[in-house]
Amino acid sequence: MSYSSLISTEILSGQLNNPQWVVIDCRFKLTKTEQKEQEYLEAHIPGACYAHLDRDLSSPVKLGITGRHPLPDVSNCVECFSKWGIGSETQVVAYDDAGGAIAARLWWLLQWLGHEASALLDGGWQQWIEEGRDLGKGPVNRLASTFKAAPPKNWVWNVREVLSNLNSEDILLLDARNVERFQGVRETIDSIAGHIPGACNEPFQV
Repeated sequence: MSYSSLISTEILSGQLNNPQWVVIDCRFKLTKTEQKEQEYLEAHIPGACYAHLDRDLSSPVKLGITGRHPLPDVSNCVECFSKWGIGSETQVVAYDDAGGAIAARLWWLLQWLGHEASALLDGGWQQWIEEGRDLGKGPVNRLASTFKAAPPKNWVWNVREVLSNLNSEDILLLDARNVERFQGVRETIDSIAGHIPGACNEPFQV
């Protein structure tokens, strides 16, 4: 049986020694980009590899051309996923400590390239800790595999496509940031506050 959405801590705990399962720690803090990797080295789910949002899950930023975390090229995804030991039969479980915000990006990339057996850990790192489950420490290097990417799904729009559809009643544009950032009341990361015209706000954290 494979999992493609959520998976419980109980199920994952019973599969930690299964070589066909790969666990990826996606903890990341936008304002302190190396902090969570250090925390990973101090404690993580046993056997988990670490995915760095900037290095592993994004392409390099090009000022004036890309956004803050542009999607990685398919070749970069294949290289990373292979390094983490993800093959065609691998069950991947991703987790973070931010309500799934970063882990969902890894999940999306895997699904985008056709790897259906990828899921988010329900409750994330906090749930694992709260239940007092086993921990590992230090870096984890898995035996590399060969990730075979399917043709990317048609899930991506560029800025021009968004701009040309701002007034379309057939398109729903969602902004998942918190209310203060959406309203432009308090912007802690981006250089310009506010939101794309016509966007609705549905914060990923409540």
